[in-house]
Amino acid sequence: MIEPKIENLLERVDSKYTLVILTAKRSRQINSYFSQLGEGIAEFAPPQIPLSPDRAPKPLSISMQEVSEGLVTYEHTDPGK
Repeated sequence: MIEPKIENLLERVDSKYTLVILTAKRSRQINSYFSQLGEGIAEFAPPQIPLSPDRAPKPLSISMQEVSEGLVTYEHTDPGK
C-alpha cells in the first residue's frame, strides 16, 4: 500500500502532473542533501519530517510525506514573462 494515499496527496496540489513534478524535484533535493552530508556543505534543505532510525525511507517516500503534511509548497510561474 502507498502511504500517504494518492487521494490525500491530490488534495494538496491542483493536478496529478503537479504532484509528480513536485515530488520528483523534492526527492532529488533530498537525495542531494544526503550526498553532500560528508562534504560539510549546506546547499540543500534536509528532510522536513522526522526520520525513523530503524529504517531508511526512500527520498520519494519522504517527499510524498512532506507534501501530504503541507511542508512543501509550489508556485506556478507565467512562462510568458
